Amino acid sequence: MTGLSRLALTAALAGTVWQMPAIADPDLPPWSEKAIQEDIDINQLAASGQDPIPVLQPLGEHLFSAKFTSLDGAGRPDATGAIVPTKVRRRSHLTFQRLAGPDANACASCHNEPVVGGAGSFTANVFVSEGFESADFDTIDPQFSNERNTNAIQGAGLIELLAREMTTELRKQRRDALNAARSTGEPETVSLTSKDVSFGSITAFPDGTLDVSKLDGVDDDLTIRPFSQKGVFASLRQFTVNAMNAHHGIQPTERFGPMWTGTDDFDADGFAAEMSAGQISALVAWQATLPAPTRRQDLPDVWKSAGAKGERLFGEIGCVSCHRPSLPLDSLVFHDPGPFDTAGTLRQSDLEQPLALDLATLDWVQALPRDETGRVLVPLFGDLKRHRIADAQNDTFGNELLAQRFVARDVFITAELWGIGSTAPYGHRGDLTTLDEAIRAHGGTAKASRDAYAGLAESERQSVIAFLRSLEIAP
Repeated sequence: MTGLSRLALTAALAGTVWQMPAIADPDLPPWSEKAIQEDIDINQLAASGQDPIPVLQPLGEHLFSAKFTSLDGAGRPDATGAIVPTKVRRRSHLTFQRLAGPDANACASCHNEPVVGGAGSFTANVFVSEGFESADFDTIDPQFSNERNTNAIQGAGLIELLAREMTTELRKQRRDALNAARSTGEPETVSLTSKDVSFGSITAFPDGTLDVSKLDGVDDDLTIRPFSQKGVFASLRQFTVNAMNAHHGIQPTERFGPMWTGTDDFDADGFAAEMSAGQISALVAWQATLPAPTRRQDLPDVWKSAGAKGERLFGEIGCVSCHRPSLPLDSLVFHDPGPFDTAGTLRQSDLEQPLALDLATLDWVQALPRDETGRVLVPLFGDLKRHRIADAQNDTFGNELLAQRFVARDVFITAELWGIGSTAPYGHRGDLTTLDEAIRAHGGTAKASRDAYAGLAESERQSVIAFLRSLEIAP
C-alpha cells in the first residue's frame, strides 16, 4: 500500500469516511499517465467495522472510467483473453485488436449509454470466444467468435443477490431430495422452483447419484449465473476479473498471480501484480451499488395512457412468463467475495471475513417496493433463467456458431427489461434498431407470445412499445 493508502485506511479505521485523493502515489507526478494508483487492504477494511461502500465506491468509479495505459500493465503480449490463464503461440504486433483483444482501454469505453455503467451502441460490440492461442488475424467471421452488444450494469447488485438466493434454494431442494432417497431407499423426483420460477426437475437415488436430464434453464450444479447474455458468470467479481484480462490486458492477481500461474507477471509485459484483490473489490462495489433502472415519470398523458394499456397487454400475451415484472429479495447484504465464487476469483475462504455491503443503506434501494412480508420486489422484468429463443422458423437469435461455456447457441438468459428504453439497439448483437423488431425476432419458447404480439392491432402493439420505452436508466 502507498503512504496515502495507509492514511486513507487509518481514517477509515478511526470512523471517518475516506475520500480517495486525486493523486494516490506520492512518487508519481500529478500529470502521470498511470491510471491505477490507489489500493485498499480489504482484510483490514472488513475488520474495521467501517461501512465499505463509501470507502470502495470512489476507487471503483475511478477504475471503471480510467483509461488504462502501458504504465499500468495494459496489454497482454504473452497471454490470451481466455478465462483460464493461457499463453499465446505467437505474439501479436497490435496493441488493440477487435476480435481477440485487448479491444478497449477503459470499462466506460463500452458501458456508457446513457450514463457510465450503462449499455453500448453497435460500435462498442465485443467478440466472445473461449480464447485464442494467437492473435495474428482479425476477422468478424462468426466461426471464430460471437459478436455481442454491451449490457447495462445498472441494478447488478440486486441481480446477483437474487441469483445467490435462488442458487441456495435450489441446492437445498437437491439436498432434501438426496436425504429423502437415502431414507426411503427409493428414487425421489422433485420439481425445482425458486421465487416462483421453475427450473425443471431432478431425480435423486439412494446411492447419492442424480439424474439431471430434466433440468431446465440452469446448469447441472444448480448455480444461477445471471451475467452475460448467455448467463454464464455467477458473480460481478468473476465478470470483472474476466473483463480486465480479456478487454484491457490487465491481469488481476487473484487469477493470474503466483497462486495459480507460478509468476506475478504471467503476460510477460514487465509489470507485476497489475490489479489487486482490493482494486477488484472496489470495481465490484461500484457496480453492485449502481442504481436500478426505473420508470420515466415526466411523460405526456397520451404516453401514460398508452403505457398503462401496453403493460396490461404485455402480461396478457404471455411475455411475463419469462420477463417477470419483479422477483422478491430477502436480504440486501452483498458479501464480497460471494458465496459461490470459485477458483480463479477470490473466495470467502481466502479472507478472514468477506466485505459486507448493506445495499439497504442506499436511497434508491429504500425507494423500491416491498411485499407484505417486507421483501424487496426487484422490478427487473426477467427470471434469471436460460431459454431457447430461436427455432427453424425464426433463427434471428440463433445466428451464433460457437457455444459459450457449453450453452447451446440458440439458448440465452432472459434479458432484464428494466432500462430497455435507454439501451437501443437491441438483441445480443445489437443489430435490431426497434423494439418491434426485437419482439418479432423471438422464436423457440417465446413463439406463442411473439405470435400473440403480431396478432394485436397496430394501436395495441404501439401501446406495448410505449410501455417498454418508459422503462429507463436514470441519467
